[in-house]
Amino acid sequence: MTEELLDQALVEEATKKSGLIWVRGSGAPMLQAKGHEVPSRALWHVWHDGAACLVGDGPGEQPLPGLVDGGDAVVTVRSKDKGGRLVSWAAKVVELTPGSQEWEAAVAELKGKRLNAPDGEAMPGRWARECRVLRLEPSGATSELPDGSLAAPPLPTPATTRRPIPAALPRLLMKKRKRR
Repeated sequence: MTEELLDQALVEEATKKSGLIWVRGSGAPMLQAKGHEVPSRALWHVWHDGAACLVGDGPGEQPLPGLVDGGDAVVTVRSKDKGGRLVSWAAKVVELTPGSQEWEAAVAELKGKRLNAPDGEAMPGRWARECRVLRLEPSGATSELPDGSLAAPPLPTPATTRRPIPAALPRLLMKKRKRR
């Protein structure tokens, strides 16, 4: 009993303090049917009323692949200080119904943590229409953390970070140096 309470306290404190959690949902049947493992995703969250609350799957919000209502998930939490893995725990995924009392309470917490929202005060209405709000409720003891690295290739994305520099840029930079 004491070990269960310690596990519960560790999960709650670590998840509260961490800005990101890595979540791997079990509900992506198309990926699993093709033999692919569902990858973990870094997701921002809020700890509220004994569970990690997430919002996503809408325009401009984080994707939540593999997280289905009633499904299971594995949550890995990192240390805010060192960045290393602290704890990994099993969760039950519960999708909150827009307008319900639980949804309103979770959205009030999430709204305060959402950075750079394009629509400000209209955000809860957009979330109700276009997004999903999920609770990841701890459903068991913590699991052993692996000894090795969990490094994986990045997920495919249309985003790009580098493009070739324009041909004239080196000449423009050299002119500025010569003027000084």
